[in-house]
Amino acid sequence: MYLEQLKALEKWLDEINTEIAEIFKQNDTCQRLATVPGIGPITATALVSCVGDPSQFRNGRQFAAWLVLTPRQRSSGGKTRLGGITKRGDTYLRTLLVQGARAVMRFIERHNDRHSLWIKRLLQRRHVSIAAIALANKTARIAWSVLAHEETFQTA
Repeated sequence: MYLEQLKALEKWLDEINTEIAEIFKQNDTCQRLATVPGIGPITATALVSCVGDPSQFRNGRQFAAWLVLTPRQRSSGGKTRLGGITKRGDTYLRTLLVQGARAVMRFIERHNDRHSLWIKRLLQRRHVSIAAIALANKTARIAWSVLAHEETFQTA
């Protein structure tokens, strides 16, 4: 009985993955988002479906703050105090971006472009988990720029 349920679930997941792949192939915005390292078909389709109109955010930092990938700010009396990130916001998108960042960091030694050098320097200074959040934050900002300006990501 359990094997039959497992087979039915696997069949259902295959159908959903096929639908996501078709949506990804037909949508130009998803194709542009996939040029960003750490963003694949699932993340691209999730971003397009959840964000909708990127002009609702003034800049990439607001978009990253909406995803709660920026530190919480508690400022008073001219002193800026930054805290950690919370678990508010869109958990699914944040999780996809962090996992994409971890995947990029895993194979970072193979690349020597400007983006990769920034990640390598970050990994020398910070713990892997903090670096993954920082890279997810940067990826979210780049994704907003790709969405807002309708351009592809190009490494320098």
